[in-house]
Amino acid sequence: MRIIIFLLLSLAFLGQDVPTSKNSTHQNTFDHLVFADEFEVDGRPNANKWHHQTIPPNKGSWHNDELQHYTDREDNSVVNEGTLKIRAAKEPYVYNGSTKDYTSARMNSKFVFTYGRVEVRAKLPSSAGTWPAIWTLGANVDETGNYFDDQYGSVGWPLCGEIDILEQTGWDKDCTISHFHWGDLNTKIYKEIGDETEVENASTEFHVYAMEWSSESIKTYVDDTLVYELPNSNDKPFNHPHYLILNIAIGGNLGGEVPENFTEDILEIDYVRIYQ
Repeated sequence: MRIIIFLLLSLAFLGQDVPTSKNSTHQNTFDHLVFADEFEVDGRPNANKWHHQTIPPNKGSWHNDELQHYTDREDNSVVNEGTLKIRAAKEPYVYNGSTKDYTSARMNSKFVFTYGRVEVRAKLPSSAGTWPAIWTLGANVDETGNYFDDQYGSVGWPLCGEIDILEQTGWDKDCTISHFHWGDLNTKIYKEIGDETEVENASTEFHVYAMEWSSESIKTYVDDTLVYELPNSNDKPFNHPHYLILNIAIGGNLGGEVPENFTEDILEIDYVRIYQ
């Protein structure tokens, strides 16, 4: 109920950014593969393609009241049997004097792109308290510990723009969310909007979570179902390079309460592909 109210308020606030019908069809043709990982080589994720973000940016913690530390260990991210497993686990872990009761992985692509189609075929964790995400940030965010540092600028969040292709709360594993966060480039005012859709068997079957991004609009999909379409324009930070992020958070704003009996769960990814 809280998310539904929140989304209705967002729609009212951003009247011009009303979602298109979920029956909308694909309009752009993106057929040139520019980045891919099929996760066919067992072991650590390909270091030429992925950077593990491990430095907590918020005084020894991550934002959004998340409860984990992110690591670059194979315990938290490993490729085997043709898929990437990002594993969140209950275990005490100390980073630079800060102790957390959970670990996970947050992987940044070492590839930036402006416009195109992103496809990630994935199975989501089923445990309450887990918050999986497939998303992008503007490469000019200059967030602590990210791969690109200030190479593309240093505007911070939300002026960099954030595209949440896929998020799932810790309390509703039958729905997924697509959401957009940004700072208006003219007024600097923070804005956000998005929608959710039902997804059957999200934790037992693979689904394709996709985004189609152009100078006119950004569309997010689960398989071939349109979740949300955001009109793009020059006052939004979505006409500049972004990079892809894969992670599971524990607890926090969208993870919610973590059960006492939680031990571990996995975000399993079959492939990542970006087309232009």
